[in-house]
Amino acid sequence: QVQLVESGGGLVQPGGSLKLSCTASGSIFRIVSMGWYRQAPGKQRELVADINAGHAINKADFVKGRFTISRDNAKNAVYLQMNSLEPEDTGVYYCDDRLYPTIKSTCGDYWGQGTQVTVSS
Repeated sequence: QVQLVESGGGLVQPGGSLKLSCTASGSIFRIVSMGWYRQAPGKQRELVADINAGHAINKADFVKGRFTISRDNAKNAVYLQMNSLEPEDTGVYYCDDRLYPTIKSTCGDYWGQGTQVTVSS
């Protein structure tokens, strides 16, 4: 069984920064990609950024260079450094790992429980 645990959310003023962390544990054979999604109230979940095993990065346009995604393969961890936060960044942020649990498994998406980010003065 695979578990993803996120941390680092909270309340921050506009222009502030937060760093989100997500660590995967359990039965993990190989992680293909790790990423962050977010969901604002009344909106669909959307990709923020993801990073594959070769550290190639895919980012949403709204990131605008404000957010940096990174991963630590030894720790099965992915991070999202968020700077210059805006009220529009408010939402629940979810970690998503695309991985093979065992050598015989098919590749699947595994999600964290979500962490709330609120940007408000």
